Amino acid sequence: MKIQNALTAAALVALSGLAQAQVDPLHVRSWAASCSGCHGTDGRAQQGMEPLAGANKDDMVKKMLDFKAGRKPATIMHQLSKGYSDEQIVAIAGYFAAQKK
Repeated sequence: MKIQNALTAAALVALSGLAQAQVDPLHVRSWAASCSGCHGTDGRAQQGMEPLAGANKDDMVKKMLDFKAGRKPATIMHQLSKGYSDEQIVAIAGYFAAQKK
């Protein structure tokens, strides 16, 4: 029983480390690149579109999660947001928040 408990504890520690592992910045950048068609390269949108560069990360995450849950009306964002996990949304928002306006 002690061995089983020790193995379970070791597995939980290993899994928690994976959950906290950093996301590869190249993956985040590639996820964010899919936003460029509407929001511009690195979030610097053309006039008439919402810029993402330098925006507040928490606000972007909330908007994306609201689109994903159907709480915020949209033409396409509700569909696109469902293609990302919540963790990916947080990472993408962080990427855009770090970009210069």
